[in-house]
Amino acid sequence: MTIELLIHAIVRQTTILIAQLATSRGVRAPLAQIANQVFIDLVRELERQGVSRKVSADMFGLGLRTYRRKIQRLSESSTERGRSLWEVVLEYVKAHQLVTRLEILQRFSRDDEAQLRAVLHDLCESQLIFCSGTGASASYRAASEDELTTLQRKQGSEGADELLVALMYREGAVTLREVVDMVQGDALAVEAGIARLLNAGRIERIEQEGVIRYHARALVIPLGAPVGWEAAVFDHFKALVTTILGRLSENRAAALDDMVGGSTYTIDVWPGHPLADEAFGTLSRVRAMLSELRGRVAAFNDEREVPENHTRVVMYVGQCLINEGSERGD
Repeated sequence: MTIELLIHAIVRQTTILIAQLATSRGVRAPLAQIANQVFIDLVRELERQGVSRKVSADMFGLGLRTYRRKIQRLSESSTERGRSLWEVVLEYVKAHQLVTRLEILQRFSRDDEAQLRAVLHDLCESQLIFCSGTGASASYRAASEDELTTLQRKQGSEGADELLVALMYREGAVTLREVVDMVQGDALAVEAGIARLLNAGRIERIEQEGVIRYHARALVIPLGAPVGWEAAVFDHFKALVTTILGRLSENRAAALDDMVGGSTYTIDVWPGHPLADEAFGTLSRVRAMLSELRGRVAAFNDEREVPENHTRVVMYVGQCLINEGSERGD
């Protein structure tokens, strides 16, 4: 029962994170395939841990035959992206130079009208389409290529290369196919990104037993960098998950001198509190200390060959502020 409660709580927090990412900077990322992706990834991870398909099927509450059929069906279509009403409406408007609201409502008459109107409003708010007029005669047009370029520049569409570097750094040497599977993206776009990174010397191409793989030896996203926040989010989350997995595998109580583990500290302060500035400045001090340590280690390693067998010490440091009681006007 305790493990089930923990799983539910983690899933809840993960869905909050996914929802925030899916709507960040005006983007509306497609989510139709998320449930299927989670199922397939869980299946593969259970198999990797040595759990038989019969036991896995029971864990999902499915009969073995139904379980196998579901895996086959989803595996065959795992690369197909689901299509939301948001996407098809945008595509419809793009296909017409000018289209009225009435025409859109008629075209999608089988869909819920309130939801359709909400989608139109959201597309306008996102500046992917523009509206003139009111009522049923209101007209819509899609944003031009120049307008989309300007919008993407404002939204910071850069950062894809940084995310690829983060994946290759944290996951180790990976093939092109593995990178495409991890990002669930277009193979040509991923290949172009890898080519850019190779030319810039940010990743290296290695051959292992006749298989071409790509690897990043370093990942540094400078504090305040205008691009790369996506890579930073992934890196934070990966470090957090890896740390928790490390603690779970040790199966014992934590100790102060442990080299694997983590702690969460909550400190309550208020305006005028004598220790408020010290609490607020903790993240800054820890960042400075770890940056200085990383610099000294990097300088030492640059002067000699790093052994193939070595230990990577990964530390995740985070801090947030929660204003308690603000809604009550305290």
